[in-house]
Formats: sequence, structure tokens, C-alpha cells
Amino acid sequence: MQTLLGIDLGTTGVKAALFSAEDGNVISDAFVEYTLYHPHPGWAEQEPAEWWQATISSIQSCLRTAAQQGIQPEDVRGLGLSGQMHGVVLLDEQGQVLRRSIIWADQRSDEQCRWMTEKVGASKLIEYVSNPALTGFTAPKLLWVRDNEPEIFAKARTLLLPKDYIRFRLTGVQAMEISDAAGTCLLDVKHGRWSQEVLAAIGLDPGLLPPVVPADAASGTITAEVAALTGLAAGTPVAGGGADNACGAVGNGVVEPGLALLSVGTSGIVLAHSNSPQVDTSGPVPRVHTFNHAVPDAWYLMGVTQGAGLSLHWVRDNIGLPESALERWTGLDAYDLLAREAERVPAGSEGLIFLPYMQGERTPHLDAYARGGWIGLTASHTRAHLIRSVLEGVAFSLKDCYNIIRDQGLELKQVRATGGGASSPLWRQIIADVLGVELVVTNASEGPAFGAALLAGVAGGVYSSVQEACAKTIRITKRTAPNAELAPIYEQAYETYTALYPALKPIISHPL
Repeated sequence: MQTLLGIDLGTTGVKAALFSAEDGNVISDAFVEYTLYHPHPGWAEQEPAEWWQATISSIQSCLRTAAQQGIQPEDVRGLGLSGQMHGVVLLDEQGQVLRRSIIWADQRSDEQCRWMTEKVGASKLIEYVSNPALTGFTAPKLLWVRDNEPEIFAKARTLLLPKDYIRFRLTGVQAMEISDAAGTCLLDVKHGRWSQEVLAAIGLDPGLLPPVVPADAASGTITAEVAALTGLAAGTPVAGGGADNACGAVGNGVVEPGLALLSVGTSGIVLAHSNSPQVDTSGPVPRVHTFNHAVPDAWYLMGVTQGAGLSLHWVRDNIGLPESALERWTGLDAYDLLAREAERVPAGSEGLIFLPYMQGERTPHLDAYARGGWIGLTASHTRAHLIRSVLEGVAFSLKDCYNIIRDQGLELKQVRATGGGASSPLWRQIIADVLGVELVVTNASEGPAFGAALLAGVAGGVYSSVQEACAKTIRITKRTAPNAELAPIYEQAYETYTALYPALKPIISHPL
């Protein structure tokens, strides 16, 4: 039996999943959590050593379960990597990590964004790398280290992204895969190479940057040392893999024009496939990102809301449910319980609006200091209203992303939903109602890990192309049609939602 292993390095933990190459079915999977550190408000860091230990544990668990089904390490034809974008991993001359990784959610580098934009020139930066300098991106984080931790920066010899650090540990190869490199604000996205113009303007040594490698080709093989640690066979090819969103798109078959992906994880994204490096020109600064796809010679436009599942996670931890509810709904997990409460509230949450800017915001506001909150709260509102308004507020933010991408002229024939939030029938229905489009769900329950595995299948010669891999393994399993009767309610609520940020910006957008 031919199998493929996908590793997804997420924000909360590592997911490893082993798939049948024939039909894409999951053979085994494992998830291992690690810590997200917040040393100061707006900061977000993780320990690469914890990523590595979690990766080892998840692979071991997958292979143990597979062995019970008679599958051997030699049956794994390839391993693919997916991971959270934008994180800074700095290595010294010996390949040792110099500090915790500053990850995508970190917002400390606003000053560096302004400096970088000034040094390169706002319009030139878009010309060179197709995107503005944002606090979520890699380059401003790297500049923050240079400005604030010069003794660490002086020792740095290589910059890697999170999943590419795992590649280094698996194979000994220092490389950066193209769809992930596109999110550094240092890559010439149109031509797939490091922008020498940007590097020169901001004074970064090109030697810090490793080679850029394709997503669907082998970038190295499992070393004998790693084979002994994990149970994998030495020499197993490791594909370039992809950024989590690019792999999520591959894992849901969004690999050709007309298809879009809507993902609700810690952050939320709307991503549309494009055959050209199209850049948002609707304003002075692009409000959606243009990145290289994990599909060769393809790109995607992507809008991001920072606090999608993050907002509901906060509600779970800080508002909770009464014991009586837990007694009535024994056997349901916390998110199911929240959905049960939210279902009791009518569409529109009776005028209560939630702004999901709990970690700043990207699309459409590009504001690292934006703050979230409830607007319109009355004495008649209950916890159930708070919960439903969070689900609706995230849906409104995703509509911001969807509208901007659609207005670029891309024809979106189908939207495929994925991520933990999209697994909720209620939240999926709310999003379909707010966007006014049908959402479809595929059999790719493992999302980015599955996409990474399919890329490994191409790299290992199991499939001839990414498109063939998707055609053989991906099927639509659910459809959620919008409720036309609710359209007027959500249109009015969305109009109120879009008016709130401009009105409240002087109050809710400022450094802590």
C-alpha cells in the first residue's frame, strides 16, 4: 500500500496524518500541542524546540497506529510539510536556534513596517514584492530583532520559517519553500526569487536567506538520525510543502481558476486561485495579499481576519457555560455547547455586533492596533447573544475579504470551506447566509496536512501533478446553501458592522 505523510505545524500544535495515496483516506493521525507565549500585550512567540519534539511525537504516534494495520515505514512514499506562515526562526553558524520564534500573530513591529515602507518606498515595495509591509509578515519581525536585540542578530546566519525549520531538522537541508517565502515581504512574488532591491534598501544580507525551493519537488530526504527517532525509513523524500493556507487550498482541490477556499481556524482566510500574480489596486495599499501558490506557476489572492477561531476560543475560556448547561448537554465538547446556546438567538443577534479585532486586523483595515469588542449591548442580551454575535462578526470580517477578492474581477464559481470553525454546521450556515453563497465541504478533513501529503505524492512520483493528485483523492461531501430569507437581516447588520471601525478607530486603535 502506498501512503503519504502530511505534517502541519499549526499555531496550537502539530498535526501528523498518514493517507492512502490511492483514495486520500486517512489511515492514522495524531495531534500534539505546544505553548503559545505572550511576553507582552500584542506579542506572540513559540519555542522551535517544542515544535520539533511535537513533530517527533506525532510522527511516532501515526506510524504506531499504521503498523497495527500492517503498514510499514517503507510504505510511506513521501512526507510533506505545511505550516503557519511568517514566523522568524534565526539560526547561528552551527544551526542552533538563537531565540524564540516571533510568529505570525505578533504585532510588535509596527515601527519597523513604517521604516521599511519609507526606505523602499510604498509604491516600489508593492512593485517589488506585491504586498505592503505588515506586522504579520516576516521582514518587519526580523528588523525588530535587528533593532532591539543586536547581539542576537549579529550571531544570525540563516533565517527560516517555522515549517522550514522542521525540514532542516528532518533532512539537514536549509531551504525555504516558495509559497511560504512569498509571505516574508522579501520575495519577488511575480518571479519567485528574493528581491535584491528590497534587501539592499533595508540593509539585509542576502546570505541570511536560504534557497527558494518548489512546493511539489523533493527538497531533501529523511536522515538516518531522524529515522531512528521517528520510525520513518531513512531516505524518504521530503517535499517542499507549502504555507498552511496554500496547503489548505491544495488539500481542498483549490488548484484551478474559479475556485476559492474559506478557512476558519485561529485566523480566518478567503483565498482564490489565480493564474497570474494579480495585485489589489482598489486602494493606495493592497488590502488582500498576493502570494505564490503551492501549484507550479500559479498564485492566489488572500484576505485574512486575524481573530476568527481565536475570538470563539476567547469566549470559551472567559465566558463559558453554566453547570446546568453542561449537565443538559453531557457528551458535547465546549464548542458544541457554545453552538447550542447560539442557536437559540435569531439571525442578527437582535442588534448586537461583535468586532473580531482581538489580535489587530489585516483585511481590510491593515491595523495592528485595532481592538475588538461588542457594540449595541443592552440589558436584554444574554450570553447566547454574545456567542452568536461572535460567529456573525467573524462572518462579516470574512465577507470583507470575499468582497475585495471578488471585486478584483476573479470569477468565483465555488467556495470550499475548511478549518475547525467550518466544521460547525451553525457557523457554516451563518457564513453562507452572510456571504450569500453556497459553501461546499470536501472529504479533506485534515486540510493543510492533506495538501502537504498530496505535494509529497507529486514529489515522490505517485502523481504526475498537483491537479492529478486532487482529482484522484478529493470529493465534495456537504453543501450549505444560503437562506435567502435572512439576506435583508444580514445586509443591514453588515452595513452597521462596516460603519463601526471607521467611527471607532480613534478609540479602539492605538498602542497598548
